[in-house]
Amino acid sequence: MEHLLGQEWDISPAGGATGEAFIAEKDGQKLFLKRNSSPFLAVLSAEGIVPKLVWTKRLANGDVITAQHWMEGRELTQAEMAKERVAKLLQKIHQSDPLLSMLKRLGKNPLRPESILTDIEDGLSTEVMNLQIIKQASHFLENNLLLIECDEKVVCHGDVNHNNWLMTENDGLFLIDWDGPVIADPAIDLGMLLYSYVPRSEWEQWLARYGKKLDAGLEMRMKWHTVSQLVLSIQWHHDRKRYEERDDLLMKLEALLMAG
Repeated sequence: MEHLLGQEWDISPAGGATGEAFIAEKDGQKLFLKRNSSPFLAVLSAEGIVPKLVWTKRLANGDVITAQHWMEGRELTQAEMAKERVAKLLQKIHQSDPLLSMLKRLGKNPLRPESILTDIEDGLSTEVMNLQIIKQASHFLENNLLLIECDEKVVCHGDVNHNNWLMTENDGLFLIDWDGPVIADPAIDLGMLLYSYVPRSEWEQWLARYGKKLDAGLEMRMKWHTVSQLVLSIQWHHDRKRYEERDDLLMKLEALLMAG
């Protein structure tokens, strides 16, 4: 990185799971650098969904380094996730033709519910699969598979957790960490967000801001995708021996299935 930018830059790791992100500072200028970001980043920047892309450089070894403006800010609070600005930005993402076109050019095919179910069935360990609440979840997913067909396919972030939303000091709002975007039913993002952050009595109002009407079909799709995401997350935490987080998710899954 120093060779790429010059010795006058101070470069430090930015944290994160991959170890591929860095912060570069010089004379009050600050950049967020990432190794081998997807070309999708350029379209996200152009659409104003992530902080502005400054440059992209290819190294001799084939690695690609991207630099974005560093934005001072904070993650959203859980309460702020119910606000109109979040609904409007998610609507903008889901309705973006440039984002959809770019993901298709990158070879992404629409993610179908039956593929999700197959991933769950193939990926569950025997220990997790034998948990009673996981058995109930699997039955729910199988029994309702035909009820959640949806022709609408949009670009979904896939992890709209509150810590992936950045509120900048000048009141800008971004959705960051686009490591796993998919083309899929928007209910994937909507379900996770509403079940996690918005009281059930406010769903209709929140969805109206987003531009969608709450009906039984959408509600079933959101529940189905939220259950499937929870099951996959439970296995992910179990594999990493993060049993406290796993057990917390198991309780959330049980509450969701009990809710009817």
